[in-house]
Amino acid sequence: MGVRLRFTLLYGGLFLLSGIGLLAIVAAFSVGNTVSVHQGGQESPAEQIARLQQQLADADAANTRRVIAGVVTALVVMFLIALVLGRVAAGRVLRPLRRLTSATRRISADNLHERLAVGGPADEVKALADTIDELLGRLEESFAAQRRFVADASHELRTPLATIRASLDVAVAKPAPIAESTVQLATRVRAQLDDADTLLEGLLVLARAQHGALDDRSAVSLTVLTQQALRASPTSLQVYAELEADVVTRGNPVLLARLAGNLIDNAVRHNVPGGWLRARVWADGGQARLTVESSGPVLDPAQVSRLGRPFQRIGADRTGAGTGLGLSIVAAVTAAHGGSLALAARDEGGLRVDVGLPA
Repeated sequence: MGVRLRFTLLYGGLFLLSGIGLLAIVAAFSVGNTVSVHQGGQESPAEQIARLQQQLADADAANTRRVIAGVVTALVVMFLIALVLGRVAAGRVLRPLRRLTSATRRISADNLHERLAVGGPADEVKALADTIDELLGRLEESFAAQRRFVADASHELRTPLATIRASLDVAVAKPAPIAESTVQLATRVRAQLDDADTLLEGLLVLARAQHGALDDRSAVSLTVLTQQALRASPTSLQVYAELEADVVTRGNPVLLARLAGNLIDNAVRHNVPGGWLRARVWADGGQARLTVESSGPVLDPAQVSRLGRPFQRIGADRTGAGTGLGLSIVAAVTAAHGGSLALAARDEGGLRVDVGLPA
């Protein structure tokens, strides 16, 4: 039996029950409408006729009032009953759709292999569930193809870079005298190769985070990752660290380490001479939070949100060295771990980045 036929029978049955109930209430108010005739001892025929006419008129008026009262009462009662029956019927009708919605929400990039697998008759609801299962199958294949591409690109693109770097090293290491211009050219090319390698690594990390390749989840100390990131970024800036102990989240250690490192590196790279940066890690209810705040040039608050996108930079002092992927990787890693990211321009100049991850 299809959904349309079931809905038709359900609505028809409710309408029939409502009509029966309405008629029953009206009939109950109409029962007992009798006329009592009182015989007068000394009345003339004309007086008896007049008295009977008056009694019939009074009975008719009383009957009309009872019918009106019955109709009003029936409408109010049936309206309340219809609300209750309508709510019950709507819940029954929407129950399969609620199950579909709940099951679909549970499926994410990490468990695309799951299916709704709705049983029952071959009706419209099952057809919808089967269509969603087919869509999930295509999405799973697409994600798998993207992850394979990331792995293949990592190998195929790194190989020629390594070959070019090795050729440069061999050319510069020749025993014969080498022209100074050749050495300078080799140095510039090697620097460009390093930039290309950094860009490639950033793109691969970004792709991995965006495609949800978060296997190897484990408990990770956000405090330790921030300490390591601070030690790995030596700087002449004034550094303030407020790191609570044992602030732990759960996720991919490599991606979370890149998140902390990119935040610190961004604060160091886009700063001003004699500036400062502050890193804070603390537990806030059900979240592990990392905030990095730094001095720097004054930024347009309306444009700051663009920094979470790949290759987006704002301000003249943010167009120098760097790949333009730092904060976009932070945004992608945060989203992949179900966290939140907030970017805010400081009124005195600089940037404040706040990351919240599930504790």
